[in-house]
Amino acid sequence: MFTGFPQETLEFFLDLRFHNNKLYFEENRARYEEYVKAPFHAFINALAPVVRQIDPLMEVRPYKCLARIHRDTRFSRDKSPFRDHLWLCFRRAAEPKEGSVNFFFEMGVNTLSWGCGTWGENKAMNEILRRRMEASPKGVSGILSSVDFAGHDLTVYTNPYKRMAIPANIPEHLKPWYAMRECYVGKAKTDMAWVFTPELVDRVAADFRAMAPLYHLLRGAYDQAEQP
Repeated sequence: MFTGFPQETLEFFLDLRFHNNKLYFEENRARYEEYVKAPFHAFINALAPVVRQIDPLMEVRPYKCLARIHRDTRFSRDKSPFRDHLWLCFRRAAEPKEGSVNFFFEMGVNTLSWGCGTWGENKAMNEILRRRMEASPKGVSGILSSVDFAGHDLTVYTNPYKRMAIPANIPEHLKPWYAMRECYVGKAKTDMAWVFTPELVDRVAADFRAMAPLYHLLRGAYDQAEQP
């Protein structure tokens, strides 16, 4: 049962930021298990029914959803072996992280965010979405307008191509979506005090439900792109 993240979760992240080495982590592994891993797993379990309502095929096993605290440093200049924050990701089982359609939640000492979208660029999916916008701009607009962005304090990040030619029938408000490289919608403003309360689940769940039409729009294009 999720009762809120304890203060010790953020304290562990802060300590790890200043003692980011394997010896320190092993000496404090019990703290990680009790104050980080366990509450994150409880949080995932609490959200599982909500994301399964949105998509019954969603992966909800905590050990599959929660990111590893160990960093892959092979291709990074930063050789710190551990993350001083963690995120979880709900996506369909066995789908790759890159380019997948997902719901996410991230928390660290100075970080609290959640949202829905793609992890990185998915060119094939985006091309299908463009064709759909060209064929039915009103239909896509209707789906997006059903998401209460303002009421849930959600911000759209599309990272659009700056020089992409956009057809004349694409309305102004759809142009960033048409030219997008990647797309995700995130909570614009959060309060770290929320993490210590059980109501955090309700806040995130309400926003996930609000973003469900966007998820299904992206999901439909993703599935079509994956067809042989």
